[in-house]
Amino acid sequence: MKHGILWDNDGVLVDTEGLFYQANRSLFAEHEIDLTPELFFDWFLLENLGAWHLLEARGVGADEIGLLRDERNRRYSALLQSHSDLEIAGINTLLAKLQGKAKMGIVTSSRADHFQLIHRKLTLLQHFDFVVTEENYANSKPAPDPYLLGLEKLAIPREHCLVVEDSPRGLRSAISAGLQCVVIRNQLSRHFSFDGAYRVVDDYSELGKAIDDFFLNSQT
Repeated sequence: MKHGILWDNDGVLVDTEGLFYQANRSLFAEHEIDLTPELFFDWFLLENLGAWHLLEARGVGADEIGLLRDERNRRYSALLQSHSDLEIAGINTLLAKLQGKAKMGIVTSSRADHFQLIHRKLTLLQHFDFVVTEENYANSKPAPDPYLLGLEKLAIPREHCLVVEDSPRGLRSAISAGLQCVVIRNQLSRHFSFDGAYRVVDDYSELGKAIDDFFLNSQT
């Protein structure tokens, strides 16, 4: 029976979370905000707030915050251009093993231009049937919109589809879309329980086993 897998990009396929953190930390430091790794996890990966609410509380207007977002994105783009090998070790081997076993797509909160910079010198995209970026849906994770669109593109019954994520907001998005989700933890998320996940794993060997188990169990 045909299965489907929807993969998050940043932190799952490519090691970009640290660069995104650097871009935000440098920007907010100029406004006397110390964006620690713990606060980055809480505000960006858990609540999907960013740290813009701190500036709003100071009376910074929407237009100025928009300009600051643009500057953050420019800094992030510059960091991506300076790093060509962002592929996470072990992921290409796992994707190659899954080809022919599942239809696969990428569902990311990244902008299309950032996504293209990340993958410009990588070979990961050969394993995927489609990519969904933030321009393709109305509401970002943790809303269900991204994964509902991914499910539509897979055209496979949701009970035979699995999501691979690394963040709490990504997990909530998958669950809201009615999809099972495997979470692979990283250094920022080691402390988090990820309640409601199909499986929580710590490396790509465990991830491969979790995917195999899902394939086996969803055939019944």
